[in-house]
Amino acid sequence: MLKKSFFLFSIISSSVIAQNKPIQFITLDPGHFHAALVQNKTYENVEKVVNVYAPAGQDLQDHLKRIESYNTRAKNPTNWQENVYQGSDYLEKMLTEKKGNVLIIAGNNKKKTEYILKAAEAGINILADKPMCIDTKGYIQLQKAFEAAKKNNVLLYDIMTERSEITTVLQKELSQISTIFGTIKKGTPADPSIIKESVHHFYKYVSGSPLKRPTWFMDVSQQGEGIVDVTTHLVDLVQWAAFPNLTLSTKDVELTSAKRWPTTMTLSQFSLITGSSNFPDFLKKDLKNDTTLNIFANGEINYRLKGVNAKVKVLWNYSTPEGGDTHYSIMKGTKANLEIRQGKDEKFVPQLYIKPLDLTDSELTSAFETLKAKFAGINLKKQGTEWLVEIPDVYRTGHEAHFGEVMDRFLDYKEKNQLPAWEVPNMLVKYYTTTKALELAKKN
Repeated sequence: MLKKSFFLFSIISSSVIAQNKPIQFITLDPGHFHAALVQNKTYENVEKVVNVYAPAGQDLQDHLKRIESYNTRAKNPTNWQENVYQGSDYLEKMLTEKKGNVLIIAGNNKKKTEYILKAAEAGINILADKPMCIDTKGYIQLQKAFEAAKKNNVLLYDIMTERSEITTVLQKELSQISTIFGTIKKGTPADPSIIKESVHHFYKYVSGSPLKRPTWFMDVSQQGEGIVDVTTHLVDLVQWAAFPNLTLSTKDVELTSAKRWPTTMTLSQFSLITGSSNFPDFLKKDLKNDTTLNIFANGEINYRLKGVNAKVKVLWNYSTPEGGDTHYSIMKGTKANLEIRQGKDEKFVPQLYIKPLDLTDSELTSAFETLKAKFAGINLKKQGTEWLVEIPDVYRTGHEAHFGEVMDRFLDYKEKNQLPAWEVPNMLVKYYTTTKALELAKKN
């Protein structure tokens, strides 16, 4: 394959590149639009030149177009300058040159864990999109990657955008106020104390345009099944909300059941979102009657975490007539339930409700003052037997903005050269849960 290095947007001299900024991004094989979303804003101490290493192809071109759209938009344009190397030896070239100190990885998940391991062994800080592994073999590689990162004194972190969603933040905060929530119930497999469900769509809009999916996104051997992909967020939220700042162990996890099932997609639907007129050969293994694709994008995990029963579920539909991706969550306490709904009644905007069980109105409103002092402008509004947490728009930054917020947190950790003590153990517990659940679901 022809190898070449070129500059996008402008010719940049080496003297311009060296601006003595402490952080410079590297982007590796950006096959997923999340690779671009972390550049949807600029950062004060980050060099504007980003070194991109990738194989030639449509994935790279789509990534560069997204960056260009951020640079040329009318409101808050960015000024990124993408210095691109494309060639079959892109990984080796990146590891040899090491033109930067924060590597962004968001793309084909079949290759991702290998990328992470080699970058950690090379002593490069890594911010990786979820999932960082999609099966047990990958989980073993990921364990080695964290060992290498520790040995080389670099950070390895995954992009958990849902921790930035305000309803999730407030749900977690309320669960820590014992005078409102009480303590979390243990629940049962039939009646879990924590339920998190996420509904996604293959056809949707991102940054104002229809999202183009790479053909490999529909291949679960490359993207990963739903049970190890989107559920990464849900398992993370269970750990983060129910056991904040607590270091967990795989011994704290007990799987009770897991299942998986496919979403079907016709050739015309596939063509609409990929631009490809045919199913590629690598998808023929998943074809039903040679005309319909079966994608195992849906999954459910029931498990106990430190004795608390939880259920996480992900659904992938092709598209939706109204609304968009949605999230549902409930945490059940001895005094109240905390529920996030994002359905038609909420006009598809996530809303947080408090449903008292053993809690008077006066006790709730009095205890809620603590949270109001922390999040200015929030209020309670009674609606029948439950209370709506009214949230000012200033806190509703949106999913795309959450990627920049994750990067802000990561850069803060990078400045300190340290993650919170619980983060690495809990990332390993998270991926242990998803990959073991996949094994169990396949047995069933």
